[in-house]
Amino acid sequence: MQIVFQDPYAALNPRMRVKQILAEPFEIHREKPLEGLASRLKEMLWTVGLDESALERFPHEFSGGQRQRINIARALALRPEFVVLDEPVSALDVSVGAQVVNLLRDLQREYGLTYLFISHSMPLVRYLCDRVAVMQRGRLVELGVCEQVCDTPRHEYTRRLIAATPEMPTAV
Repeated sequence: MQIVFQDPYAALNPRMRVKQILAEPFEIHREKPLEGLASRLKEMLWTVGLDESALERFPHEFSGGQRQRINIARALALRPEFVVLDEPVSALDVSVGAQVVNLLRDLQREYGLTYLFISHSMPLVRYLCDRVAVMQRGRLVELGVCEQVCDTPRHEYTRRLIAATPEMPTAV
């Protein structure tokens, strides 16, 4: 299991180069990639839409969307099956957030990932998720197939969440 945090600025150590940030999970878990570390780091960046020139740079040299892509690459380093996404696009502007959401969806399909996607945006939940659990003040108030919960919400809080965010276009 790995996690992608909400704030792409705070989630990366500003004193570390991207290559150190991406190599850290391998060091912590004492795992060596079969294809070699340098090759694996390049592959990780390519997977999230960045190139190897990012390896020598520091986090402050990247935009918020690029930083979040680096966070995603780090989370996928050890090839987890389960990833917690804690409001992964809330700190990004809409167009960059849409690109990151599409990336997450592509990665989910390509690698067979299971996401726990934490969000207040029901349109994003509907776009990315198969099942949804709606929580209010730490209590589960609704659970079910995402399309069904979004189309016919039973709980008032779920209805308010849906009403609070505009629908996303069908092609994000």
